[in-house]
Amino acid sequence: MKLLLVDDNPSNLFMLGKLAQSSGIADVQSFRDPLQALDEARRTRFDLIIVDYMMPGMDGLTLIREVRSLPDYIDVPIVMVTTVDQREICYAALEAGATDFLTKPVDMAEAKARLRNLAMLREMQNKLRDRADWLQTEVQKATHDRMGLEEEIILRLARAVERRDPSIGSHLVRVARTAREIAEELGQAEPYCQDLYIASLMHDIGKLGLSDDLLYKAGPYTAEERRRMQAHTLIGGEILEGSRSRVIRLAAEIAETHHEFWNGTGYPRGLKEATIPLAGRIVSVADVFDALTSERPYKAAWTAEEAARYIADNAGRQFDPEVARAFSLRYFRILKIREQAGTPIGFAA
Repeated sequence: MKLLLVDDNPSNLFMLGKLAQSSGIADVQSFRDPLQALDEARRTRFDLIIVDYMMPGMDGLTLIREVRSLPDYIDVPIVMVTTVDQREICYAALEAGATDFLTKPVDMAEAKARLRNLAMLREMQNKLRDRADWLQTEVQKATHDRMGLEEEIILRLARAVERRDPSIGSHLVRVARTAREIAEELGQAEPYCQDLYIASLMHDIGKLGLSDDLLYKAGPYTAEERRRMQAHTLIGGEILEGSRSRVIRLAAEIAETHHEFWNGTGYPRGLKEATIPLAGRIVSVADVFDALTSERPYKAAWTAEEAARYIADNAGRQFDPEVARAFSLRYFRILKIREQAGTPIGFAA
């Protein structure tokens, strides 16, 4: 328990200090200069303050107002020492933030009881604050553990997609990292960017519901096969729908909408412009860039420059213009992602 005493009279300081110690308050710091006392209050967190009213340089009312403006002193008990006939000063002190009063001449028994009560009040406040801090820490730990569990579930489901089609594993990671780069360039908050990174790993989870003959076909698709392939967006949404998890809901949104086009000619629902969720618009660009620059049994890989030009040329038609612009601004950082193409699913972005 730390007590701050402020009185320009040394005799009063001595008397009040002894009174505080007899009340069980061992740590007492005394100041005759209120300005010095205020400076010390900024450096040290006191539990109780006793201040005289009449002092040179700064009166007690002003000192109380200044102390109450400090972030650590919203609820610290402050006692003002006044004379019996200073009723108006007492009212003003209450308005300024005083908690209690001692009147001169000080009744030692009364003052000792008041200080002891205020010290007990402050001790209970400190215990409640410590308890609240502990509870907040426990909530944060539980939230972190829950989020860790959600991420693990998503990563394991992404690995299941990778096991089904090993060629897609590095694609999932590259798309997720590219999506994060774009979201950061768009000015999205860090929690959203991290959620997007994790959720983007699931953008092709609907391919778990496709038949082997379709998934492993070496040549171009027929019209019917393309229709069946396009159904992976709806399958992915069905797999992930209904979750209470923020990240998994975002993953469901991405799975369903990352093949929608800005001009409304995409699939599965023909959404247009801002009706396409932002996450879907971002992953659309990331997915197309990686698909174009990757070799497939039915096509050669495009160069990064050719793929970037395709995205720029189709901004406003296939892609959100702002997302396409963000991609171009992060282009050289995104190129470095391909240098880590073999990074397994599960590594942090």
